[in-house]
Amino acid sequence: MKKLLPILLVIIITVAYFYLSLPVISYGFTGITFLFIILAAILFFSFSKFTISSDGKSYKPLKVFWKIPALLIGIAIFYALVLPFFTSSPMFRTQDYRNLIGKVADGDKLTNHIAPISMHEIRVVDENLAYLLGEKILGSQPALGSQAHLGEFFIQKVNGKLYWIAPLVHSGFFKWLNNTEGTTGYVMVSATNERDVKLVQEVNGKPIRLKYQHEAYFNSDMRRYLYFNGYSTTGLADFTFEIDEKGTPFWVATKYKKKIGFSGNDATGVVVLNAQTGDIKEYEIKNTPAWVDRIQPISFIKDQLNDWGEYVNGYWNFSNENKLQITEDLTLVYGKDNKSYWYTGITSVGKDESAVGFVLVDTRTKETTFYKQSGATEFAAQSSAQGKVQEKGFVASLPIPYNINNIPTYVMTLKDNGGLVKMYAMVSIADYTIVGTGNTMREALTAYKTAFNSSGNKINVDSKSAKKVLESVVERIQTDVKNGNSFYYFTVKNSPNIFVGSSQISNQLPITNVGDMIKISFDEENEEIIDVSTFENLSLKK
Repeated sequence: MKKLLPILLVIIITVAYFYLSLPVISYGFTGITFLFIILAAILFFSFSKFTISSDGKSYKPLKVFWKIPALLIGIAIFYALVLPFFTSSPMFRTQDYRNLIGKVADGDKLTNHIAPISMHEIRVVDENLAYLLGEKILGSQPALGSQAHLGEFFIQKVNGKLYWIAPLVHSGFFKWLNNTEGTTGYVMVSATNERDVKLVQEVNGKPIRLKYQHEAYFNSDMRRYLYFNGYSTTGLADFTFEIDEKGTPFWVATKYKKKIGFSGNDATGVVVLNAQTGDIKEYEIKNTPAWVDRIQPISFIKDQLNDWGEYVNGYWNFSNENKLQITEDLTLVYGKDNKSYWYTGITSVGKDESAVGFVLVDTRTKETTFYKQSGATEFAAQSSAQGKVQEKGFVASLPIPYNINNIPTYVMTLKDNGGLVKMYAMVSIADYTIVGTGNTMREALTAYKTAFNSSGNKINVDSKSAKKVLESVVERIQTDVKNGNSFYYFTVKNSPNIFVGSSQISNQLPITNVGDMIKISFDEENEEIIDVSTFENLSLKK
């Protein structure tokens, strides 16, 4: 009986460890080694006998059961420490680490990849603001807010529009116990319009019940549910909450393998879990449904890009010669092909303000493109935008790169201490001293283009877009003063657009009248209000 109890304890601890820790049972994963050490300790003290020494202060072993415990500890140490050193150390696998990102293609111009965008499509809501807006709509329903709270927000394109989406999750064990069928919906916050916030509680007329989630317990915990439904030997990471084009909620987990011994996490596909029914579908990268925006976890890509830059001249490069590193955290952006990409600047090790290039990584296929062009880091752009309105004490959001009339541009919001958007800013990626701010996105764009056109030859002319030239007669003209600058809005004959320019563009604008013949150039765009690049009053020459 005495021997049976320790064996029973070993079985109970083993079952509990697997149920609670969910260790991946596969080569390269070390979660199970900790169990070996626990079991070795139990077996050692259960089957060994000790007696108190004559001085009453120490123990003397009468019988020591050491072979099996020593074997378990030896296996654990060899597997978790010795084997990884020889199979995974960058000292021995330098090229493998550098090549894990795959082929890095050289890009021509950044604007060839980043989509041109209209004012109403620019992302003005970041994750923090989305959470504030989501909390507000949840707080409008006290009964619901007392049962659940907002989970993590994930950005996703749904039917061509960009949204932050977060599930309602259980706020504690007893709340889950009273509602094991699941929470009642999710929140969608438009990334381009902070007034577009909605709580979704039905899909196709049927109520939503998010049974499987991280804040659920026992087998309703999504990770445990997948683990005991065939995925105990599969590495899963980056659980993201996404909806399909019909609004059906899913959890999408990335499948991955260790490509370099015990390191080198690399995505191989996804597992899609229906958050309501528990249905599981597995996909390889090439056949993953189109509505799944991201397969490549941000943590994997950060590590792989840094390894690509770190080992450019091998492992023994202590002088940091030619070493590269990412500038800031990665940002999710959308390209001309409507695909999503991880974006970051690349800088030389030791340089903080300027980037030597920029990288776009396809979030599904990991196809990587490196644009070798100097420019501002995200941090430098934030500092420049904040410095423009330093008297207000606003804080800039993480910059998002956009193609503004073929000008690579960082766009960001400026927020007060409460996290609310107060102003907007645009900063040239090529030259962070070119800044435009405004109380609206339109004002920021106008100020930015004015600063850009007044910058002389600071920017490579190749980055400028082709201009359209128009000669016509002024039908209306009006002045507006914003942030101490005078802007002139005017219309011309046979054109439906409203044009705008500042006195910095031309000193002829302030003395232009209705009926004057003018010649203007401007970037071709689909906006109703168009900023002019040059202005000439032909009537003044007569």
